[in-house]
Amino acid sequence: MEVQLETPGGLLRQLKVRIPAESVTKAVEQRLRQLSSRAKVPGFRPGKAPQKVIEQQYGASARLDAVSDLVQKSYPEALGKAGVNPAGMPKIDITAEAPGQPLEYTASFEVYPEIALQGLDSFKIEKPSVLIQDSDIDKLIENLRKGRRSFEAVSRAVASGDSVSIDFEGKLDGVPFDGGKGEKVEFEVGAGQFLPDLENGIVGHSAGETFDVSVSFPEDYRAENLKGKTAVFTVTVHEVKEAKLPALDDADFLTAHNVDSAATLRDKARSALEGERDKAIRNRLKSQALEQLLAQNPIEVPTALIEQEIPRLREDAASRMNLRNVLPEKRDELLPNSLFEQTARRRVALGLLIGEVIKAQNIQLDAARVDKALDELAADYEQPEEVKQYYRSNGQMMQSLRAVSLEDQVVEALLASTTPIEQPMSLEQLLNPQAQA
Repeated sequence: MEVQLETPGGLLRQLKVRIPAESVTKAVEQRLRQLSSRAKVPGFRPGKAPQKVIEQQYGASARLDAVSDLVQKSYPEALGKAGVNPAGMPKIDITAEAPGQPLEYTASFEVYPEIALQGLDSFKIEKPSVLIQDSDIDKLIENLRKGRRSFEAVSRAVASGDSVSIDFEGKLDGVPFDGGKGEKVEFEVGAGQFLPDLENGIVGHSAGETFDVSVSFPEDYRAENLKGKTAVFTVTVHEVKEAKLPALDDADFLTAHNVDSAATLRDKARSALEGERDKAIRNRLKSQALEQLLAQNPIEVPTALIEQEIPRLREDAASRMNLRNVLPEKRDELLPNSLFEQTARRRVALGLLIGEVIKAQNIQLDAARVDKALDELAADYEQPEEVKQYYRSNGQMMQSLRAVSLEDQVVEALLASTTPIEQPMSLEQLLNPQAQA
């Protein structure tokens, strides 16, 4: 077998393979012998037809199968001879194939890029410095109280945070429209269940009142006939309920959070916020390290790997958008490849660079770190041992956990050669970056 490797450009490679005519003839004859032993030819008992008859009837298909087998078996050997590692499946083109002649084919594929890591010692990392304030604890406890709130009917006018029961009917230019009517609809004012104009228009009115509210629909509203339009809603308020929060020392409230006093609840809240802070800081550092790894090491990415990544991204997006039950062809139409190409390219590039860091620094997966990650994950559930057992019984989930743990080790290695710059900020700014704007 003769092998010739060509480099048309970039990561593309073309492997030209030539298999001697003798090997092809031998493969075809072997295929015909296999066929003759079981072939059913009219006028002959099974396996007794003359070879010439077999060749006349099955020669073309035998040759096709033999050529396919030769290509399939010779391709890995040809790769070994050429010393290349394809990134994805090849495109095979048979360039010469005739009885008594050598078989020639060209395998086109991309290879992985050659990576020479650089700039790893020049990262500029900002590390958030965040102190948990009493006000942060107060805010968390207030949210916990809101989570256990109840509602009581009141006779006053509606205020933000109240629960109301209303009838409504919307009209465009005096004409009702589909989906614009509701009866005895209950919702919490200010929670964003309805458009702001409608919710704000209810504030200040009392039970028993009927009134009109002008509501402007945004330009990107989901209903085509309402985009950018202004409708008039006739609203009747039936009932107004005020939110009642449990007292800090309420027994049921404390029991719901597995504590016996308000002081213990504050300690637990502080501990929870510290854990959330530490996790957010780690994520900030990780994001910066990986972003700078990419910036310092621009690489060409195999198209084949991008095409493999896009379906995974589409599946994730479909899950978030509750489109899992949509037919695949419709899902592809709603979520075309173009939506994911940039993200897929980044993911693939980052994966290749991380792999190179692992190899260059000989990073080995720390099993203890995986166990710790599983413990932390399971701690958020009521039955942590059952969660851990479930993970350990699921190979795919454990592999994902190992991958994340190994990636964290890579980040630690990248950060080891840099001194982060302390950046004081509030907990709100850390957890909600937009708050810094």
